Amino acid sequence: MGEVFNVLLLQTTLRSATPVVLAAMGCLMTQHVNMTNIGIDGMMLIGAFFAVLGSYFFGSWVAGLGLAILCGILLGLFYYVFVIKFGSDEFIIGVALNIFAGGLTVFLLRTVFQVKGAFSDPALVPLPTIHLPLIRHIPVLGQLLSGHTLLVYVSWALVLILWAFIYKTPMGVHLRASGEYPDALTACGKSPQKMKCLASVVCGILACVAGAHLSLGYLTMFSENMSASRGYVAFACVIFGRGNPLIVFLAALLFGFIDALGLRLQNYIPSDLTAMAPYLVTVIMMVVVVLWERKRRKA
Repeated sequence: MGEVFNVLLLQTTLRSATPVVLAAMGCLMTQHVNMTNIGIDGMMLIGAFFAVLGSYFFGSWVAGLGLAILCGILLGLFYYVFVIKFGSDEFIIGVALNIFAGGLTVFLLRTVFQVKGAFSDPALVPLPTIHLPLIRHIPVLGQLLSGHTLLVYVSWALVLILWAFIYKTPMGVHLRASGEYPDALTACGKSPQKMKCLASVVCGILACVAGAHLSLGYLTMFSENMSASRGYVAFACVIFGRGNPLIVFLAALLFGFIDALGLRLQNYIPSDLTAMAPYLVTVIMMVVVVLWERKRRKA
């Protein structure tokens, strides 16, 4: 079992959890303003494709990440306009966005790169790997915490930044009030609409950055439907963690651990079962939330 349970398993856990952490941090922003965005998976897929597009044509990971962020801004504004301004059903818009993203990326993959299924090329510039100077030489700890790509460290910092922003700043209070007590926020002279727009745009950016990590930081390629329902997992983590960035982060780490463990158990267990395990855990998480909520209401 030493071949399975070792430092490499924990390293893979952190890498696997990163796109879910980034997407979940965006999703919890919209959750706090009472917007249920289930279009996260589609946003991740679009971010993954355009990150590859920018990296390939401009020869720079910065261009790829920048293009993904631009897509995130546009998608966040799209979601805000249709859900808040036009009053469309948020679930229908989310599902439509996921379907659109799947079709768009397949079409562009075949049109732009002239390939089907997946695209990989030596010209793709991946995200940089960072070696922490004070930690890299420490046994075990150095192996675990050093040598990850840029967005892994960004996701860790983002958890703390968003926790402080949501619970310790006046603007964070306005953000939560726009979802819980919009009339009270209006009475204070603040616009709930602006907070909802901000949350939607931040959600779009982080979801697309999560996709960029998948295609430039995790695999250095793009394949059809490579988000693999991680957007839904991120949404489940937010529900499980009740919008608290720290608890949401732990839930995402659990997904990453089960995913990494499944990969390392493929020599002993059929791959179909190991691939199913992370999503089964996600379903169990949602069942726990439902049962807990029922118990709380009865109490």
